[in-house]
Amino acid sequence: MKALIIIPTYNEYENLPLLLDGIFSYVQDTDTDVLIVDDNSPDGTGQLADQLHEQNPRVSVMHRTGKLGLGTAYIAGFKYAISHGYDAAFEMDADFSHDPKYLPDFLREIQHADLVIGSRYIPGGDTPNWSLSRRIISGGGNIYTRAMLGLPIHDCTAGYRCYRREVLENLDLDTVQAQGYAFQVEMTNRVVKLGYKIVETPIVFMDRRVGKSKMSRKIFIEGFTYVAKARFNKQTYTRKPVAVTVTQPEEVTSSSK
Repeated sequence: MKALIIIPTYNEYENLPLLLDGIFSYVQDTDTDVLIVDDNSPDGTGQLADQLHEQNPRVSVMHRTGKLGLGTAYIAGFKYAISHGYDAAFEMDADFSHDPKYLPDFLREIQHADLVIGSRYIPGGDTPNWSLSRRIISGGGNIYTRAMLGLPIHDCTAGYRCYRREVLENLDLDTVQAQGYAFQVEMTNRVVKLGYKIVETPIVFMDRRVGKSKMSRKIFIEGFTYVAKARFNKQTYTRKPVAVTVTQPEEVTSSSK
């Protein structure tokens, strides 16, 4: 399966080279490429990405004019994946909160799923260095989302995931409006309502190693309000009911390096 890992960047100069080294250490023998979507980072991340592209043709770079948001970065990456004939597309953070060691597990699971979500909230998943307040906010947000939207997913806001091309082609990407965590919820909601098969596989989520978190009060509020609005959305869907699978933890560790 030909896969593309989409990595949005804004001021990730220190993380990017090490992240790419980690990625290719796990997907070197697969047909997997990387697309860096840079929002005109003032720290020179975009220029560094161009240099990394010169060193490795499996790395491509998309330059945008400014900080346009996480959701639009992924939409642009998804459209790139579709137009360039990729069979699957990943979402992945640039800050090492998404460990590259899980990539082989995603690639295995996407062979028989439409969407694979790296979940912090199933057996084997964890957030070991989070504060109690962050655990409450994140966990409570997922409970709220699941209850309001009827989603059979444990980690609705997870940003480490892999979509099959067919799913992206049928999601009407031009109508996706949410950003931040709300973007992940909107995408999950659409996939569930369209009846695609979703697999959750456990990941251990770590806080970024270097740089400043992109999380903000605005992003949190947007996620809360999106769920409330989507709860009363009258849009109908016609596909079969969604199938959700939870991967056992031992399957993950067995394929990790």
